[in-house]
Amino acid sequence: MATDLHELLRSLRVWDPETTDLRPFDPATAPAAPLPLFTEWFAQAVAAGQPEPHTMSLATADASGQPDVRIVMLHGADDAGWSFASHAGSRKGRHLTGRPYAALGFYWPVLGRQVRVRGPVSAAPSEESQGDLHARSTGALAAALTGRQSEVLDSLEELNRASESAWERAAREPQAPVPSWTLYRLRAEEAEFFQGDARRQHVRLRYRRAQEGWTRELLWP
Repeated sequence: MATDLHELLRSLRVWDPETTDLRPFDPATAPAAPLPLFTEWFAQAVAAGQPEPHTMSLATADASGQPDVRIVMLHGADDAGWSFASHAGSRKGRHLTGRPYAALGFYWPVLGRQVRVRGPVSAAPSEESQGDLHARSTGALAAALTGRQSEVLDSLEELNRASESAWERAAREPQAPVPSWTLYRLRAEEAEFFQGDARRQHVRLRYRRAQEGWTRELLWP
């Protein structure tokens, strides 16, 4: 029997109280800049048992303005920006070369929270990008060495051969260079924090970068 998608969707719940802790959020107590609040919320998501809290949606656009989105890993967040990495020749890499602007989206359902960040993106120097790669796992290096990200693949057998060879080299040469590997930083111009509420009185706090510091404002849910 075929699955009835609409019936399945109607059967699902959002923020089941058995698995979700909707905490109060008073925006009047929020810090003056978004990074400290992001760090606090991220730590709380980790403590609450949110699976893979460091994964995020990354939205970019191609030369004609057509959007694209995918899930990537957060590599860090500091005063320089929110960082992630990829091959310069991948689809996202090509997008960022042509339109160096992106948006990030974090969703932590165990707390009913979202964080959205957007702004210009810049590429870190090669030395820093390679250092970021070599600080990661052998599997991450093997994946980077496999290369050809976003290119058309002729068969899974071809992927298997390339991957096996890359794993062998990663184990043999843990500092093997991958010139195309690029660390990107998004410098936030805007950051929004969303706290869900059981009565749908969601709290949305938006930060916007000003000439000096940040402005803050509430948004209707």
